[in-house]
Amino acid sequence: MSEEPTIYEVAAKASVSISTVSLALNHPDRVKPTTLSRILGVADEIGFVPKERAVVRARRGLGRIAAVGPFSSYPSYMRRLAGALDEIDDSGTQLLVYDYEDVSVSGSPLLSSLPVRGHVDGLIIMGVEVGGEVTDRLLSRLPAVLLDIRHPVLPSVYVDDFAGASAVGAHLQRAGHARVAFIGEVEAVTVEASPVERRLRGLEEGFGQEGIRSIIMPRTEGAESRAVDELLASAADGPVTAIFAYRDLVGVRIVRELRKRGIRVPEEMEVIGYDDDPMAEATGLSTVRHPFEESGRAAVRLLQQMVSTSTKTAESIQLPFELVLRDTTRG
Repeated sequence: MSEEPTIYEVAAKASVSISTVSLALNHPDRVKPTTLSRILGVADEIGFVPKERAVVRARRGLGRIAAVGPFSSYPSYMRRLAGALDEIDDSGTQLLVYDYEDVSVSGSPLLSSLPVRGHVDGLIIMGVEVGGEVTDRLLSRLPAVLLDIRHPVLPSVYVDDFAGASAVGAHLQRAGHARVAFIGEVEAVTVEASPVERRLRGLEEGFGQEGIRSIIMPRTEGAESRAVDELLASAADGPVTAIFAYRDLVGVRIVRELRKRGIRVPEEMEVIGYDDDPMAEATGLSTVRHPFEESGRAAVRLLQQMVSTSTKTAESIQLPFELVLRDTTRG
């Protein structure tokens, strides 16, 4: 074996063609999962570094960043991305954007191959879970910062969803509500509690577990309509008089469905969302403000620090939230 392992050695040891190795690095979604895992495992085992990575290593500072996130599925991640772009501005740093699958469905093989491909100086991962194999690969190969998801090892920039939802619960309790509802969506996050779970647990902390009705719905057309019908049909223990929607888009749609049924908001039903997307301000939705753009800027700064100090770990950064009360709440 040569001093620097080559793509030929990876192919031979993984019992595949050179073109398959190249495909695994550049288009992992076009390679069978078992084959992809074998190729990347061999690359890790022999310490394979693509030629492009050698060029990146010779460069000092952040010349190129990759950002991975569900940008087309959630507008909030586009705002985080805008913050990252604003931070690099005219520094000369390139930002490569990879639109990940919706977090409500199964993951993509993209994160497995990016650290091995070696075409960037650092990686920002937004709202996508990072498993053990990928964690090990990042720690050995590529500085990475997570956004909107906590991790036991990798650094992250985040807002405390639990505390934000707890503030919502405390507000609703002070407003005199006896029964409230939490409406969330199905998400496939296994490394840590999902945003839906964190916000539900926070609501329970602030309001008290008694008196909370939880509905977790699929991300399908008409889901909010069915959720409202289910909520209104389950008033045996007393009517729900307030709803906490786990994100603003859900909250806006819930308000629309309530008004379709002649239910006055906020006189008969208060509604609070989460994130403070532009639609929340435009529609007067009360919400928990998340500093999206600042989180993107902070992620770039943290990544710059890690690259300049040649480290794969750093202290995570917690950003503040704010409860913003508008037209869909009475207080």
